[in-house]
Amino acid sequence: MKKQKSQRPRVRTSEIIRDVVIGMSDGLTVPFALAAGLSGTVSTTLLVVIAGIAEIAAGAIAMGLGGFLAIRTDHEYFVAQESEQRREISDIPYSQRDRVVSLVEGWGISPEDAQAVATDICSDPQRCLNFIMKYDLQLQQPHPNRALQSSLTIGTSYIVGGLVPLAPYMLITQSQSALLVSVLVTLLALFIFGWVKGAVTGVTVLKSAAQTTMVGGTAAGIAFLAAKLIA
Repeated sequence: MKKQKSQRPRVRTSEIIRDVVIGMSDGLTVPFALAAGLSGTVSTTLLVVIAGIAEIAAGAIAMGLGGFLAIRTDHEYFVAQESEQRREISDIPYSQRDRVVSLVEGWGISPEDAQAVATDICSDPQRCLNFIMKYDLQLQQPHPNRALQSSLTIGTSYIVGGLVPLAPYMLITQSQSALLVSVLVTLLALFIFGWVKGAVTGVTVLKSAAQTTMVGGTAAGIAFLAAKLIA
C-alpha cells in the first residue's frame, strides 16, 4: 500500500491576484480622490503632496493589516473546525461515515458504491478528516506564510497605485494644472488596470476597464465637489 503523502497548502495565483486588485484599486482611487479634493482648495501642490504621502502610508498600513488579520482569522477558523471534526471522527465514527456516504451519493453515485467509497475513505481517520474539510465544509488550510504575503502584497499594491495620481503634484507646482494631469494619468491607469484585471479574471476586458474607470472617476469627482462646496 502506498503511503499517503501529506498535502502542503499552496498559495493560489488567484489569491495573489485578489490581493493585487484590492490594493491597487484602492490605491488608485483613494489618493486620487484626496488629491483632487485638496487641489480645489489650495493654489500650490505642496500641501497636496504632503497629505497624499501621509494618506498613502496610512492607507497601505491599514490595508495590509486588514489583509493580515483576515487571513489569520481564516486560519484560526480552519484550525477550530479541523479540531472539532477530528474529535467527532474519533468519538462518533459511524456518524461521520454516514456523512461521507451522503456527500458521495450527492455526486450521483449509487448507494452501494457510495457505501464502499465511504468505507475506504473512513478507514483512515486523517483521510476522512481531509475529505470532510474539503468537500463538506469546503475549507482549505491557508499557507503558513499566507497572512504575511497577503499583507505585503496589498500594502505594496496600494503604494504603487497611490503614487500614480500623486506623481503630477510632485512635478507640477500649480495645483490646477497638476489636477488636470493627475486626472488624465489616473483615468488612464484605471482603464489599463481594469483591462488587465478583466483579462486575468476572465471578465470582458472592456466592461472591466469601463467599470474601474467609472468608479475611480466618480470618487474623485465627488471629493473634488465636496471640497469646493466647503471652501
